[in-house]
Amino acid sequence: MTTPESLLVAERRLQAAQLAGDVAVLDELIDERLIFTGPDGLLYGKEDDLRLHRTGAQTMTAVREEDLLSLVDGRTGVTWFVGRLAGTFNGVAFDMRVRYTRTWVFTSGWKLVAGHASGA
Repeated sequence: MTTPESLLVAERRLQAAQLAGDVAVLDELIDERLIFTGPDGLLYGKEDDLRLHRTGAQTMTAVREEDLLSLVDGRTGVTWFVGRLAGTFNGVAFDMRVRYTRTWVFTSGWKLVAGHASGA
């Protein structure tokens, strides 16, 4: 179903999978073509993201949503997330407020194809 509400469900599943380090759900929700612009300005793909969670190089201890919007036009959707993330990255603790813009396509379900993160 390609409604703004169904896209919010997919976005929140992604957040929960990130928090839990659930690689199986992340694999299901992330499209093979993913291009993600990280806060460092570098581009990353699906395997980069899955590897971080699979190896424990990135662990999340908190994903606190402050605001979440969605827009759907046909089989394309966009979500805008603002919230606080905490955890470790390569052994270094972090706690920061971020904004994600994510672009999704609907095939057999919502799949994340592009994203961008920045400080908020």
